[in-house]
Amino acid sequence: MLRRLAFAAVAGMTFPLLAFADTVTDFRLANGMEVVVIEDHRAPVVTHMVWYRVGAADEPPGHSGIAHFLEHLMFKGTDEMAAGEFSAVVEAQGGDGNAFTSWDYTAYFQRVAADRLDLMMKMEADRMRDLQMTEDDVLTERQVVLEERSQRTDSDPGALFSEQRQAALYLNHPYGTPIIGWRHEIEQLDRADAFSFYRTYYAPNNAILVVAGDVTPDQVRRLAETHYGGLEPTPNLPERLRPQEPPQLAERRIAFADPRVAQPYVARSYLAPARDSGAQEKAAALTLLAELLGGSPTTSVLARALQFGESPKAVWTQAWYDGGALDYGSLGLAVVPIPGVDLQAAEDAMDAALARFLKDGPDPEDFARIKTQLRAQDIYARDSVDGLARRYGAALTTGLTVQDVDQWPELLQAVTSEQVMAVAQEVFDRRRAVTGWLMQQEGQSQ
Repeated sequence: MLRRLAFAAVAGMTFPLLAFADTVTDFRLANGMEVVVIEDHRAPVVTHMVWYRVGAADEPPGHSGIAHFLEHLMFKGTDEMAAGEFSAVVEAQGGDGNAFTSWDYTAYFQRVAADRLDLMMKMEADRMRDLQMTEDDVLTERQVVLEERSQRTDSDPGALFSEQRQAALYLNHPYGTPIIGWRHEIEQLDRADAFSFYRTYYAPNNAILVVAGDVTPDQVRRLAETHYGGLEPTPNLPERLRPQEPPQLAERRIAFADPRVAQPYVARSYLAPARDSGAQEKAAALTLLAELLGGSPTTSVLARALQFGESPKAVWTQAWYDGGALDYGSLGLAVVPIPGVDLQAAEDAMDAALARFLKDGPDPEDFARIKTQLRAQDIYARDSVDGLARRYGAALTTGLTVQDVDQWPELLQAVTSEQVMAVAQEVFDRRRAVTGWLMQQEGQSQ
């Protein structure tokens, strides 16, 4: 969601000159490891991240959840560090760290004082190729992951509903498989599965090192060559060839009823293009389209049509675009109806508002205002070295380049209303969409 700002004037807006992190250098080590350095010398701190070009969509069939499971196991230790010692050392330096997994990448990070960067690189390089895990480690952590699924997904009807919609959106591509994995497959993951995945994909030629903060490129290069440069790459690293979607010829609809549902709502997801290296114009137009339709709780197309006026139909509306993926993106709409308005009426009102937009196009003032907000959002985002490190890491692991990241803000400003309407006509095809109703029903379980 955009940061909402009050501006005295939309056109001709100026910003103070701030010392944002904005100097980006990239290079590659001899073993294939890519390195990105983002300089910001305002404070003696640094964010150190290692991104692997592997995620849930790269898992072998029948082993869903192995990428996320391995993320947990990476904290179990090496020949030099005991289980749990990695995190303890980071905390002892006054820092913090963690990891996360998506369909397209797995990333590990630490935020520490700049003079601790050498130690962070030493520890991260150690576990890149020397992870150790016992059978007990695997059994214990597998139970932790199962409990995580129970708490975050199985006990939350909204999360289950989202998981089912995602699965229905993809007929063949592994984006339809949950990142955490299906429970029955998580239960079967073992030590051999984890080591096979680790030894294949956790290698310097499949990794991106991102360092942001009070550092220089020469300093990072020297430390990276010292700690990561001697690691052996994976020979014959598999290409990222995932099953692709066939033509989607039929609309899909799902209805999920659960007595735990507090607020029923309608949600629809459309298959959409993702950001494409060297050709990000469609993704930029889709970003503007989502903001126009549902980026504001008060001024967006859906909000004005459904939440206000003489006969409101909704208490909340939203639209979003997710184009940060290697293969496919998606564009979504959601409507939460007011009491007394059923889900069919809410869906009909949403479709009517969408049809009017497709007929009339965007309001010029709204279009200009959203571009200004996007510009402001980008400028303020540059104030966070952690956010910038994530921006570049996520982009480079999903097929984009440093140049693509740098060009993105200007591409957003160059989008025309004609481009927005063109992508709207392309994407809003119900044959390539899933519409879901989340309902409350007493006495019925999922």
